[in-house]
Amino acid sequence: MTRNRANPDGTPGEHAATYYRQRASLGLLISEGTQPSEDGQGYFSTPGLYTPEQVEGWREVADAVHEEGGHLFIQLMHAGRISHPDNTPHHRRPVAPSAISAEQDMHTAHGLEKTPVPRELGTEEIAGVIGEFRHAAASAITAGADGVEIHAANGYLLHQFLAPNANQRADQYGGSLENRARFVLEVAQAVADEIGADRTGIRISPAFPLGGLDEGGTETVRAQYRYLVGELAPLNLAYLHVHHLGDDELLRSFREVWSTALLVVRYGRGRDAIGADIEAGLADMAPLGRFALANPDVVERLRSDAPLNDVDPATLYVGGVSGYIDYPALARA
Repeated sequence: MTRNRANPDGTPGEHAATYYRQRASLGLLISEGTQPSEDGQGYFSTPGLYTPEQVEGWREVADAVHEEGGHLFIQLMHAGRISHPDNTPHHRRPVAPSAISAEQDMHTAHGLEKTPVPRELGTEEIAGVIGEFRHAAASAITAGADGVEIHAANGYLLHQFLAPNANQRADQYGGSLENRARFVLEVAQAVADEIGADRTGIRISPAFPLGGLDEGGTETVRAQYRYLVGELAPLNLAYLHVHHLGDDELLRSFREVWSTALLVVRYGRGRDAIGADIEAGLADMAPLGRFALANPDVVERLRSDAPLNDVDPATLYVGGVSGYIDYPALARA
């Protein structure tokens, strides 16, 4: 859901409050990925949440959502090795679990570039990164948001620690599946301690190969994520958000240990299947992404079985109003 419309200083763009206000009828809005530090930025023109100016920018967004009766969780996303020095304020090499390039194409101001070999985080530095998540979470609450979602999915830093081909560390954060999960668990604990577990959600994407990650075969993935979710469950976080690729056996195992809300989104899910996981008892909530992006009144459209606007791919990441706040709502009598 990255939209690349933030200001150069990482504050939300001038139309961000309108964008989120338009979609407040969804009830709970999970924001675009928001970096907790300069090192956390991956793409150009993405928002941050670590300076006073950024806090004030997000306050406008939170106020707009609340005025329309909605709630806002800000997604904290550290991109790790999915970055390029041209896209960050300090222009340093990205940081990652290990010095292994993702070998991904990255859009920069100078065109398409390959992601470079990142710098491996020192063991003593990891506590500082956890502190960045803690600070960003506190900043979200200061800005008036209702909570945060920790992004441990889709190829970014926390997911990189879980993946054996990206994490080849020899310390307590690498090697065994328990060690690879340690960083994610410590971030979750720190954020929950800072703002409350009931204000903290987390997103995972088992076996999702984005960002050049390879988490191994089915049984390896199952073992990794059963351990991770089993260790997260006692924290009683607000929700677990699963980007699901179809391993229903794994999803059912989450259901057995997770006592709070379970959000499930299936890749490529059509309109008719939005509620299928809820009806099957596998989920409590069905997040909407592209449907909500192109339809500010998606709730009304679904209730009335009205047609949906299609996403315009050409305007997803180019900035400006077009394809952002100008998707039409249903005509009203």
